[in-house]
Amino acid sequence: MDLFEDAADARGSADKPLAVRMRPATLDEVVGQDHLLVPGSPLRRLVAGEGGVAGPASVILWGPPGTGKTTLAYLVSSATGRAFTELSAVNAGVKDVRAVIEQARRQSGMSGRETVLFIDEVHRFSKTQQDALLPAVENRWVTLVAATTENPYFSIVSPLLSRSLLLTLASLDEAGVEEVVRRAVTDERGLGGAVEVSEEAMAHLLRVAGGDARRALTALEAGAGAALATAGDERPAVLDVQTLETAVDRAALRYDRDGDQHYDVISAFIKSVRGSDVDAALHYLARMIEAGEDPRFIARRLVILASEDIGLADPTSLLAAVAAADAVALIGMPEGRINLAQAVIHLTLAPKSNAVITAVDAAIADVKAGLAGPVPSHLRDAHYGGAAKIGAGGGYVYPHAEPGGVAEQQYPPDVVLPRTYYRPTRYGAEARLADLWDKLRTLVRGT
Repeated sequence: MDLFEDAADARGSADKPLAVRMRPATLDEVVGQDHLLVPGSPLRRLVAGEGGVAGPASVILWGPPGTGKTTLAYLVSSATGRAFTELSAVNAGVKDVRAVIEQARRQSGMSGRETVLFIDEVHRFSKTQQDALLPAVENRWVTLVAATTENPYFSIVSPLLSRSLLLTLASLDEAGVEEVVRRAVTDERGLGGAVEVSEEAMAHLLRVAGGDARRALTALEAGAGAALATAGDERPAVLDVQTLETAVDRAALRYDRDGDQHYDVISAFIKSVRGSDVDAALHYLARMIEAGEDPRFIARRLVILASEDIGLADPTSLLAAVAAADAVALIGMPEGRINLAQAVIHLTLAPKSNAVITAVDAAIADVKAGLAGPVPSHLRDAHYGGAAKIGAGGGYVYPHAEPGGVAEQQYPPDVVLPRTYYRPTRYGAEARLADLWDKLRTLVRGT
């Protein structure tokens, strides 16, 4: 019996993990990968065993955990009666790879039966191990299906990547994970209706899952076991949020991303950073992360805060916030929490100044009030015919020609000449800028 047959038996066996029992038996049961499942798509043709599936006999499945990479590998082998062999890149070496390939080559020669070789976490294979796969792929001794959570353009050697059909799997949204969970609750392969899940418990399950269907099913199985144990003969047992919390050892936070908790927690978070309390800022960051808040939203608020509440008191804070936002967009969660935490600590400990936002808002307020006089004639554009006739640009002093690179001349319109917008603080790096601005203002204005 090959490994796929083992998995098929597991779907009907109550002593196997729920995630294994609920593994889709057909492509039509796969959730959340509609872009790969359209009629005539390479994946459907590969599962159907049709010849010439986009050329390569190697497939790389790239996507986050719990999106169905292993399931698709099983389906590729089962639908066409191929033999199925599985290796984990965590503990397999070059010797193991070559042994599997040799066995597949002999089996193909003796019986004509094709072999699907599934390698999980292929990004953990060294270059030498990946190179060992090339003869088998080129000679079609195996149909290679490799799964990775890492960007294959960085983690897989070019010769193997160029011979492969790359299929990108998307993270499941909450609706997709909920569909998987509800199917497991009612399906005979799963809980068979023995448990009902309350709406609060369902919402908590979705938060715990974080787009990972396998994680959701594992949590459901733990919660259902606890609910059945306490319900006695009563059926169906009710899985409430308290039972689920106990079973998965993770508290259900009161946090509605569209409600008061969302606004209260982000408000407390920003005020804690502004108030220089690192522990409080990290607490509220953790609450948002655990509640499934969009990390991009958190990062955007940090970018705003870096200029609004710190500004030039620590010019590196904006760089740190933008870098954290870029890192979150690049690598996602859960690793992105580290980048967010670094930025939060940096910004919280930075000296604070609101001089930047105060300056720009004061300037905007004056413009709105009508204080927008004509541009001084010596500052006007003089790069067109006739400009000199109307005095545009006449008398402009080129600063680079002056000692120190600063020229005494009027820059603001007359109406705002006495106004002062930027009022630097004496905190952090801005203390030096305060002295510099005092000196420059005296030189430029001649006062």
